[in-house]
Amino acid sequence: MQRKQWDLAFLAAPEEVAALRRVLRIHLGIWGLHDITDAAQLCMSELVANVIKHVGQGTPATLEVSLKGTHLRIAVNDPDTRALPTLVAAATDSEAGRGMALIDAVADRWGVQVHGDRKVTWCELATGLTSPNGHVGGAGVTRAEAVLDVYTTARPPRERSSSRLSVALAEEAAIDVITDFLHWLRAHGSDPDEALDRAQTRFEAEVAGTT
Repeated sequence: MQRKQWDLAFLAAPEEVAALRRVLRIHLGIWGLHDITDAAQLCMSELVANVIKHVGQGTPATLEVSLKGTHLRIAVNDPDTRALPTLVAAATDSEAGRGMALIDAVADRWGVQVHGDRKVTWCELATGLTSPNGHVGGAGVTRAEAVLDVYTTARPPRERSSSRLSVALAEEAAIDVITDFLHWLRAHGSDPDEALDRAQTRFEAEVAGTT
């Protein structure tokens, strides 16, 4: 799965935060990074809140989301190079200093970079990926991808893609694989419907066990 950086320009305002959280959740879902979505949304919200509070409402800013190695990187650009975020040892009843303290507690690392007329405040979270374009679905996903690679290689050359399968093409290939296995089961005297029911039950149990 290719996970390319995406950017989103916005105006720093409280009403924008909910929309940014929704967009981030959608993208992380597409990337298969469901397990860290809540932490990523929290960190992104605090980065944006930091701009609203210390730079000013209505400030033009940009959200950047990418992978740096196997870490998810969330960065917010703003034009104020003077208001640099710092980690404050805030008391539990204090409002000041909580934002970066939350990010420091949730993220693996964070920092600030100044580039001429802008600054970038960023944080990174571990994804559980073994490679930037890999998966976090465990052994089952790894085995399925191996089967898909073999299956698509066996297709006529005109049906192969010159690059790695997109998610849509992989879905079609997966359906082809399932269909062929159902034919195989029927040919060997097994009940395809029963096999599907058992597979669905096992899948739901494994998904429930990871949530």
